[in-house]
Amino acid sequence: MTDPFALPPDWPALPFREAEEKLTAPGSPFAIETRLIRGVPIRVWTHAPPTLRDVFLRARTHGQKTFVVYGAERASFEGFHRAAIAVAHALAEAGIVKGDRVAIALRNLPEWPVCYYGALIAGAIATPLNAWWTGPELAYALAHSGARALVADGDRFFRIHPHRDTLPALESVFLTRAAPEPGTRALGDLIGPPGTWADLPDRAMPDVPLGPEDDATLFYTSGTTGRPKGALGTHRAAATTVMAYPYSAARSALRRGAAPPRPDPAAPQRAALLVIPLFHVTGCHGTMGGALYGGHRLVMMHRWDPAAALDLIEAEGCTGAGGVPTIAWQLAEAARAAGRALPSLETVTYGGAPAAGDLVRALREAFPHAAPATGWGMTETSATFTHHQAEDYIAHPDSCGPPLPVCETRIRDPLGRDLPPGAVGELCVRGPNIVRGYWDDPQATAEVFSDGWLRTGDLARVDGEGFVTVVDRIKDMLIRGGENIHCIEVENVLYAHPDVIDAVVLPVPHPTLGEEPGAVVALAEGARATPDEIRAFAAARLAAFKVPVRVVVWDGLLPRNPAGKILRAPLRSVFSGDGETPSR
Repeated sequence: MTDPFALPPDWPALPFREAEEKLTAPGSPFAIETRLIRGVPIRVWTHAPPTLRDVFLRARTHGQKTFVVYGAERASFEGFHRAAIAVAHALAEAGIVKGDRVAIALRNLPEWPVCYYGALIAGAIATPLNAWWTGPELAYALAHSGARALVADGDRFFRIHPHRDTLPALESVFLTRAAPEPGTRALGDLIGPPGTWADLPDRAMPDVPLGPEDDATLFYTSGTTGRPKGALGTHRAAATTVMAYPYSAARSALRRGAAPPRPDPAAPQRAALLVIPLFHVTGCHGTMGGALYGGHRLVMMHRWDPAAALDLIEAEGCTGAGGVPTIAWQLAEAARAAGRALPSLETVTYGGAPAAGDLVRALREAFPHAAPATGWGMTETSATFTHHQAEDYIAHPDSCGPPLPVCETRIRDPLGRDLPPGAVGELCVRGPNIVRGYWDDPQATAEVFSDGWLRTGDLARVDGEGFVTVVDRIKDMLIRGGENIHCIEVENVLYAHPDVIDAVVLPVPHPTLGEEPGAVVALAEGARATPDEIRAFAAARLAAFKVPVRVVVWDGLLPRNPAGKILRAPLRSVFSGDGETPSR
């Protein structure tokens, strides 16, 4: 059989479009075709797994390789498979049927993927809950989703317990990492500790038919204000994501004139340091799904700590790391301060929040052997929608990359008209990874979903090659005396200051101009830049009306939600006069 990726020794680096055409041609592992999805013609990967059950079955082929590491605990792919099927049968015995919601309220633990896939194999809609939420927030999502079963660790259970009377639909609770409580079932009695999962009985999967367009997941949006919405995703939407990173790596190779990497069962196992919460689509679909599909090891941390992360990367030989941009910054700072280049690292990938172009420089200095990578996605896009790395990222450091070849973008003006390349407007996207709507919210669904297209609420521009640059959130744009100021533009300049590792631009009320830009920044450990010095740095790089009129240095990192988005609400009082200025 002809190798579709075979290249002669003198093959030149391919232009972007030629690389994409070669990779997506018929016969390629990344071939694409068009199918009708909910009445709309959508491009799909020809060879993508059609459902998450297929991802699950693929994972078992990796056998006794280690799937997950958590401290001293380790579990193999085979052990994961047997434990997840045990959970699926327990859910079926508890009365869970296809379409029921099974909520998962756990921190990142080895049990998380077991319970998630156990729910899916039982035919349920897996409903991950934000492990950082308070009791009332967890109770809201349980009530809103109508979850009939819940898997929780001790911390989450005791937040939820006072609200049990408000959750009549919740019939079964499985408890882990905590002493048994009345009305709960110990998950450990079903599956035991991770190291023994491979010794569980080899049982058949429940006989539940699953198709690509069946509902599979209910992820709650990580909005920074208001009630979160439940994004209802299909099996196809979630399973599509496992193709994203392998495709991006193959395209990157062709772009530099090399042959794309091929799966090699005899090669050393790849490993990823997992610091993104699994209740976020990037952690679940992008990282965990990719690990299951590709046979990679997931190395979990109990709590993020840059120094501990360096030790884990070295000890486990991690080939990939990352998270949100703030984590990438901290990892680079810690490695540089410790003089540890971590040669096993091949990529440092981040997303979930805007990343300053200067982060590329910091990562290349800290990890000369690793390729920086970034992308863009939302809960509603089932994680990765755009992505690029290495040379393409270095050449476009302010861009979040081009869309995957099965994904489409449009830039539209406020009247819904398409704008030409380079123009700034609302980013609208379409593809097989778009969720089908919001749970029990037809009005919100109608507002942002139409004919397969999703209105993202992001202001962006797309160049002639398709590289997307997000300029701002529509609602976060400032207007100073009639002049538009895109907060991300100003924030990127602030990030370029060598002492700044976190930044947000917020409105400062003005009696005649309406509002002016103000900035709250966090500094690297030991940095001593003053607000005036940071303002001067910005003034040398921005038009005068864009320069923050005030800069406040925040004590510690800026508050963020688990998706990495800065929580603007608690920072607004800095400039509104409603609270004290938290500076150092």
